[in-house]
Amino acid sequence: MDLKDIKTQELVKKYNFKFSKSLGQNFLVDDSVLNDIVSGAEVNDEDFIIEIGPGVGTLTAQLLMKAKKVTSIELDNDLIPILQQELGDHKNFDLVHKDALKVDFNELIGDEKSVKLVANLPYYVTTPIIVKLLKEGYNFKSLTIMIQKEVAERINAEPNTKEYGSLSVLVQYYCDTKILRKVPPTCFIPRPKVESIVIRLDKLDEPRVKAKSIALMFELVRAGFNMRRKTLWNAAKSLKVNVDALEKAFEKSGIDPKRRAETLTLEEFALLSDCIFEFRN
Repeated sequence: MDLKDIKTQELVKKYNFKFSKSLGQNFLVDDSVLNDIVSGAEVNDEDFIIEIGPGVGTLTAQLLMKAKKVTSIELDNDLIPILQQELGDHKNFDLVHKDALKVDFNELIGDEKSVKLVANLPYYVTTPIIVKLLKEGYNFKSLTIMIQKEVAERINAEPNTKEYGSLSVLVQYYCDTKILRKVPPTCFIPRPKVESIVIRLDKLDEPRVKAKSIALMFELVRAGFNMRRKTLWNAAKSLKVNVDALEKAFEKSGIDPKRRAETLTLEEFALLSDCIFEFRN
């Protein structure tokens, strides 16, 4: 089939595809959203695209027309023959039948220089996928992803807002973030109950701040946001650092121990964790 002729509703009907609730499947049917994802990801003929969750291949077809190569990762057994039938003849298409959470992306990336990830993920797996891609240090330029509106707002949030949390800090440590567009439920079949957002995460060449111990910094971040209503002092006590060391760390950092985690910038989290690291050893 010509790539321009691949339409979600027609393929669902053609193959009598049954949507899986357990896999959280919602397929895009709005061409303007597909176009905005491809243009928002700034796909060009030098790019190797890794697509997570291709569905019946509607977005995949758009990517194949722009990119040097597209490798799509799909978990659902029932979608594999559809993708092979509709897209298998295209030489720049490769299909991986696997759970994206279990994929070693370095094996896929190999020696590719310009790697961009694109994903329209089930909502339940969004955060684990983002965490995996960032924390495991894969060499990619950007991740353009359609996710639940509330999650996108958390990723993009600034300190002193209710949306700001550990996911905000994690993503902004590694990436610049840019919300590209909102997507209403009417753009999908079946229709989800929530709004979606397309967001692009541009991976920084170096993390936004330098911390003496990244593990300790994120331990502090998690502790702080796990106890949002408690002061930083009470949250930091869960790090198993003696009181004397904590007092010195807060004093040296100049950060008021009565503050809450949601008020700290990324730089302040790094500063406080550096001071804790210094005095606890």
